[in-house]
Amino acid sequence: MSATLIKSSKGYAPGDKDTGVVKPKGSSKIQAHNGLDTVPLRAQKPAWLKVRPPGGSEYLRLKRLMRTQSLHTVCEEAGCPNIGECWEAGTATFMILGDVCTRACKYCAVAHGLPTELDLDEPRRVAESVQTMSLEHVVITSVNRDELSDGGASIYAETIRQIKAVMPNCSVEVLIPDFKGDEKALRIVQEAKPAIIGHNLETVERLHPEVRPGARYWRSISFLGAAKKFDPSMVTKTGIILGMGERDLEVHQAMKDLREAAVDILTLGQYLRPSLQHIPVARWVTPFEFDEWKRIGEGTYGFKHVEAGPLVRSSYHAKEQARQVEPSKVGRIQEVLEADVSLPEEFPDLNLVQLKLGKYDRGVVS
Repeated sequence: MSATLIKSSKGYAPGDKDTGVVKPKGSSKIQAHNGLDTVPLRAQKPAWLKVRPPGGSEYLRLKRLMRTQSLHTVCEEAGCPNIGECWEAGTATFMILGDVCTRACKYCAVAHGLPTELDLDEPRRVAESVQTMSLEHVVITSVNRDELSDGGASIYAETIRQIKAVMPNCSVEVLIPDFKGDEKALRIVQEAKPAIIGHNLETVERLHPEVRPGARYWRSISFLGAAKKFDPSMVTKTGIILGMGERDLEVHQAMKDLREAAVDILTLGQYLRPSLQHIPVARWVTPFEFDEWKRIGEGTYGFKHVEAGPLVRSSYHAKEQARQVEPSKVGRIQEVLEADVSLPEEFPDLNLVQLKLGKYDRGVVS
């Protein structure tokens, strides 16, 4: 099936999208920002957020490789500020299942809309690229594919297996969606034995309903708890973005809640607004505050590792974490909560058509 892209002046798409119909992100206003003096989009960033534009030889080589293999990276799609540093070091985070996400999270730079195809050859090409790059550790993430019966879990599992087949000494970390709380989908991924299984909480409970439409705070936390229950030997990981309007006490509570699910690794970074369609930055969080959060997360709440800093993203220093962190025991939260949440209202026809293609389900939109 050939992809169809409908370009809309109201849609947000960072670059040309070829795997879906791009739709608007929605309003950039949220109630939690009422009364706050938020940061204008073009306001000057503090010195600690300024990075050198990418352009080194290794960066350019990897960019050519991604284009040749028709692959996507979250490094590019989400506008990661560390892309130059990481690509020059020969590491990248592959984004599978296309480049158009079925959810419209208010902070995310990935395009939102209706996916129109599923690339069944993608796992082979990712594995081939990992081999070409001679990676010791690779991170695999994806868009949400809510129209697929397993959310794309089978493609995750096949990608892990194919990487291990050609690079047995390469550790594989996955950063998965919540699969709408489907424990069967979670098991499919875990049975392929990634070294680390991650799922990002992203923000505190109060902000969740407005910032992450279609997701749920306790579903994300409990999904990680269920992962630990299924395989206690697996390291679990999550990330929170600061600067979206959260309060310190709410960050404390999120840390406490995550440790109830025995989450091992926490990443904390600064929210950077991708466009006018995304919520404004509520404030700049200082490097000193990030250092304090690291101290609190590890010392007070017992995370095995906290990676905290203004430019930190989920995959930052991921290889070092995979080598050094030992898994916690199973936590108190082990069952998936809030799994019975319906899809966003703008997609009433998702899941209408499912075609079986070998081991995979292919979602087709009319």
